Amino acid sequence: MSNITPTIRVQSADFDLQSEIDALIARRKDIGAVVTFSGLCRDEQGALSALELEHYPGMAEAEMRRIGGIAVKRFSLLGLTAIHRHGRIMPGENIVLVIAAAPHRQAAFDGANFVMDFLKTSAPFWKKEHAADGTAGDWIAAKDADDTARDKWK
Repeated sequence: MSNITPTIRVQSADFDLQSEIDALIARRKDIGAVVTFSGLCRDEQGALSALELEHYPGMAEAEMRRIGGIAVKRFSLLGLTAIHRHGRIMPGENIVLVIAAAPHRQAAFDGANFVMDFLKTSAPFWKKEHAADGTAGDWIAAKDADDTARDKWK
């Protein structure tokens, strides 16, 4: 049984990718692979001025911890960091970061993919688009493709 505790944060502030990697792998000699996924806000070809991300405080972190714990055990990860931002996010800014560390590359890739597939479908986050013309768009509905990606892990 793994004694690795994933680092989980939900925050409005931006994060620094290299600093997060450095913190995860500091002084570790058993890590052979680190895989990162950083999700950014797109401008949707100039049509989007921002995304508004909301979350269910407490529940979002708990679900992220649950998902992270499963990933650590399932893929024998040696470290895992998952950060999700909330608030108003501008195009080009970071939204989410997942870093998975393992002895070998496949476990790190699989761990990062697993976490993202479940974050997209299970963690209580909601996105609303704000158009470049100043109008508020709709809340973004879940996509069937996200459910399909998650279901491949079952």
